[in-house]
Amino acid sequence: MILNPIIPIWVMAIICIFFLLMKRKGVGNYIRQILIIVLLFVINMRVMVRDGNVPSIMPKVDILFVVDNTISMLAEDYGADDGRRIDAVREDCRYIAEQFPGSSFSVVKFDDTVEMMMPYTVDANMAIETIGLLKGPSQYHAQGTSLNRIMENLEDILDDERKNFKIVFFISDGEALKDKKLQSYDGIKKHVDAGAVLGYGTQKGGPMIPIDPYDTEEEQTYLYYYDDNYNEHLAISKIDEGNLKNIASDLGVDYVHMTKQSEINGVIKSIQGEVSNLEMQEDTESKEGYKDTYYWVVIALIVLLAIDFVCYRKKM
Repeated sequence: MILNPIIPIWVMAIICIFFLLMKRKGVGNYIRQILIIVLLFVINMRVMVRDGNVPSIMPKVDILFVVDNTISMLAEDYGADDGRRIDAVREDCRYIAEQFPGSSFSVVKFDDTVEMMMPYTVDANMAIETIGLLKGPSQYHAQGTSLNRIMENLEDILDDERKNFKIVFFISDGEALKDKKLQSYDGIKKHVDAGAVLGYGTQKGGPMIPIDPYDTEEEQTYLYYYDDNYNEHLAISKIDEGNLKNIASDLGVDYVHMTKQSEINGVIKSIQGEVSNLEMQEDTESKEGYKDTYYWVVIALIVLLAIDFVCYRKKM
């Protein structure tokens, strides 16, 4: 159940108190007055309950989150508190999903493999929970980042039978240790109607604590590597904005360096403008959502007002 007040609650409370102070003569009259005021207050609260079959009339929009799940996305250099990149991704995607209610969402992750983790669904929470499962590959199985691998699969993923307005958010730090040369994403452009490339990380970089499946009890440690002279060094991941800007250019979308959530607001506003110009369509599929209940209270209010009117006429 959720509340969606028609006018602010504090304003309605003042109005109700004002009418309560205008006490009518007679116990029965005052009781009806109180009941009418209570019903008005309840109607204003606009109580909505969950329902699994809520019809919707809105543009058909698909939002695809393409998320980098390589070890480098575990780097701790996001924001003033040096949080993990992947944690920021989850919260930023949640924010994006909230700005496009009624859309369908899907999640594709890429690391050593490319995988559609979740087919399109209108359940935005499921998409965010799916992104929350991303923890990076084990350090023993990681084979180095390749941005070309996702490019080779993304066109097939986008070229489906769904002829909806497609929004793609490509999320990565841009590191491509295995790619000698970044291949063009230009062939995917025809499948993308809007979106953005979101870059995470800093030029200074940050250390990473990778998953160690064989170390479940002791505290996880940062990733180190050895140079040619067998000297141990702390591994630092740095953003590669050059790669990310090239991908954005090929896809025909904006590039945004994410340092805080508000960085995406400009892009969201622009996409919302495009979506608002789309043709509205009725979706006959069953949707999980909320429906109004205030009309039941309105019926009770009408009955009570009718009784009050009859009582008033009898006294005339």
